[in-house]
Amino acid sequence: MDFFDYFINVPENIVVVSPELKILAATNTYLKTTMKTREEILGKVFLKEVYQNPAVSFEENPVVLSIKRAMQTKQVDYLDVLRYDLEKSAADGGGYETRYWEASHTPVLDEAGQVRFVIQNTHDVTERELARQASKINEEKFRFLTDAVPQLIHTNDPEGGCTYVNRRWLDYTGLPAEELLGDKWQQTIHPEDLGQVAQRRQNAMTEHVEYQIELRIKSKDGQYRWHLLRSVPMKDADGSVIMRVGSAHDIHSTKIMVQEMLDTNEQLSALSDQVQQAYQQAEDQRATMEQLIMQAPAVFAILRGPQHRFSLVNPRYQQLFPKRELLGKTVAEALPEVVGQGFIQILDSVFETGQPFVAEEIGITLDWHNTGQQEEAFFTTTYQPLVENGQVAGIIAFGYDVTPAVKLRQELESLKNG
Repeated sequence: MDFFDYFINVPENIVVVSPELKILAATNTYLKTTMKTREEILGKVFLKEVYQNPAVSFEENPVVLSIKRAMQTKQVDYLDVLRYDLEKSAADGGGYETRYWEASHTPVLDEAGQVRFVIQNTHDVTERELARQASKINEEKFRFLTDAVPQLIHTNDPEGGCTYVNRRWLDYTGLPAEELLGDKWQQTIHPEDLGQVAQRRQNAMTEHVEYQIELRIKSKDGQYRWHLLRSVPMKDADGSVIMRVGSAHDIHSTKIMVQEMLDTNEQLSALSDQVQQAYQQAEDQRATMEQLIMQAPAVFAILRGPQHRFSLVNPRYQQLFPKRELLGKTVAEALPEVVGQGFIQILDSVFETGQPFVAEEIGITLDWHNTGQQEEAFFTTTYQPLVENGQVAGIIAFGYDVTPAVKLRQELESLKNG
């Protein structure tokens, strides 16, 4: 076989350039990848007369600099991942196509040790790089969502080591993330609660199940506050735990109020079991929020555009409105009862100003069960602007139902005052 025929059929992206950077030869694979013909490139100055990048000058082109280093050092020079867009033909619509490459430049010397030509071997890593960028974007979205919720969110590896904490953890404890990862988070737990936490945690990891526990977590001012912590395992298709998602919700005020009532009013002692049961039921309902994103942890919806049209509703949100169609409708269309309650004005303000709205135990009156009877319910909610390309495109609505806790507190306060 003729050597030239052998060379041009090598299944690699290879181009050969002279010391003057003129193209001497190229493989068929290279021509196919770069969408050029051999006649269009041979004898042309590489990256100047052909394959030029309009965004970078020829003299500062990193590929040109790498080739020159290879000629100067007479050693192979390697380039890390580099974005270098390729010009498309007029038949393909013109313009440039985004590409990412890894490249090596190998100098070939003559008998006198002078560079005869340089062989460039490139690998198209566009698919890998775009996948990496997409993964990074998804990670950033995950962090944004967990930072938006009013809970302490964290993730653990299958062995229980902490791998991530959201901004609420950092703000609450006053510690940097590195002092909470692994097993270091245990320094924030009240010493009296550590033993029970460790036992409950170990049992859940052994059985690959979720668990929840009340414990005290130390704040940055040195005070311990009661939290309801819940940890849910995320499993793969084979049922193996690949990570755990957990959250801690502040229940300090409610717990202290219940304890004070039990300690100060002997008449309530007979009702203590019922009160504790009602309290636990309320906290269990509120704790459903912790199933973060894929596990539908709370009431979550995305409202698009200035009319606040539902584009995404999680199952928990939909369950609030049985038999009501939400997707594709505006808030005013789907939930006309809220128009006169000021919520449309709140959404308008978030959309227009880009400032989030946070409310605790805000009351909403609706016909929740389609019975014709309206009833007031209470929510702790966050309306967070959804920003795309520097503009507010919608609103992230995130919240959780606190009706049982509010009604319980009202009942307890009534009992206390009575």
